[in-house]
Amino acid sequence: MDNGPEFIADKFRQWCTANNSTIQYIQPGKPMQNGYIERLNRTYREDVLDAYLFDSLEQVRILSDEWMDQYNHFHPHQSLGGLAPATYAKQGEVKKV
Repeated sequence: MDNGPEFIADKFRQWCTANNSTIQYIQPGKPMQNGYIERLNRTYREDVLDAYLFDSLEQVRILSDEWMDQYNHFHPHQSLGGLAPATYAKQGEVKKV
């Protein structure tokens, strides 16, 4: 998890405790210890937040939903062999049978 304990919501901390989960923090100044999230954040920022001037929070929500659909169903991911996450997941379901 990025950021230190000062940024962690009390409810999240309580949930982790109740579910026997340990919160592990990345070292300060080492964002690549959380590389997948950093990559997702950069992609979202470039594709949505930096690409539009928003008139309302509702507009941000609509564009974010459209982006998530595109990212999960059509955007090829190198780490998944060039497949979109939804396609990759369906491929795994077929192999389980």
